[in-house]
Amino acid sequence: MKIGILGGGQLARMIALAGYPLGLKFVVLDPDPNAGAAGLSEHLHGAYDDPALLAELAEKADVVTYEFENVPAHVAEFLSTHTKVYPPANALAVAQDRLLEKNFFKDLGIGTAPFAAVDNLRDLQQAMMQIGYPAILKSRRLGYDGKGQVVLNSADELDEAWQAMQGAAAIVEGFVPFRREVSIIAARRPSGDIVFYPISENSHSGGILRIAECRSDDAEQSMAEDYVKRLLEKLDYVGVIALELFDVDGQLLANEFAPRVHNSGHWTIEGAETSQFENHLRAILDLPLGSTKARGFTGMVNFIGGLAADEQVLSIGNSHLHLYDKAPRKGRKVAHATARADTEADYREALLGLANLASAVDDS
Repeated sequence: MKIGILGGGQLARMIALAGYPLGLKFVVLDPDPNAGAAGLSEHLHGAYDDPALLAELAEKADVVTYEFENVPAHVAEFLSTHTKVYPPANALAVAQDRLLEKNFFKDLGIGTAPFAAVDNLRDLQQAMMQIGYPAILKSRRLGYDGKGQVVLNSADELDEAWQAMQGAAAIVEGFVPFRREVSIIAARRPSGDIVFYPISENSHSGGILRIAECRSDDAEQSMAEDYVKRLLEKLDYVGVIALELFDVDGQLLANEFAPRVHNSGHWTIEGAETSQFENHLRAILDLPLGSTKARGFTGMVNFIGGLAADEQVLSIGNSHLHLYDKAPRKGRKVAHATARADTEADYREALLGLANLASAVDDS
């Protein structure tokens, strides 16, 4: 069985690593000649919308998936006429447009921060009269890790903020007084079976995820499961999905969803009975889904822009290093490390050690 992946970065790399024990083979399409997953798969080198390469991918793959949501939706639609593509193209289309996404949440009865569409400066000025300050102006498409976003603190900043959008369609969102940011990862197979991972509690800086910690038996678990189940069933979704949420005094508000395996679920590699990557493969192949139960206390630390020495990371007990085979670069995710232990004290010691190393080499 051969799996096609649109995108050959670290997520494709981790999908392939999870698939090898299952006897799976992989082919990735990526324009980067040094794509991180290239050494674990056949590499089709070229643009995501190259007709010849797409035809070759469809011919070689029994099923196609993708590792990031900025793959053109029409590419997924084209491939779906030639082979199975999961998650479905409609999920990709919704996730790629923040306005469609927010209205999708609204239609499903899932709360969000206040928002408004912005197509010009006048729209922005009028919207801010209702939403108030502070707020955040975001491009509707192609933003990730804090890119394409401008924080608004006063009316004096609106003209400059709109200029920063360079005419792109945008959305403005009000800030909410959240006490924490969380996410829930789930997997669904074509038969409709769904499994949910424990909530991850996430720490961000500069719009980039730094730390994600598994929260078994979290008080908001059932609410998060209800929300993500609504998404999965409405989209007739297949594969792994991640839903990012704000916790506002025990009420969860949706931020965004990712139609793919997700950075906040990297702890599942060592920290869950079945990783998100293996369950993604099981789901798209319509195989029984694995247990999502956490194995003790577990969490993940990202290395952004720079790498600590392998010896430093591996000298920390209860830790596991995952390198992405990517050259260090400002703001780039180049590795992560997980902490997993049977006691909370041992886990906390490992997580703190990893966080200190990541902070020392951070270049974001």
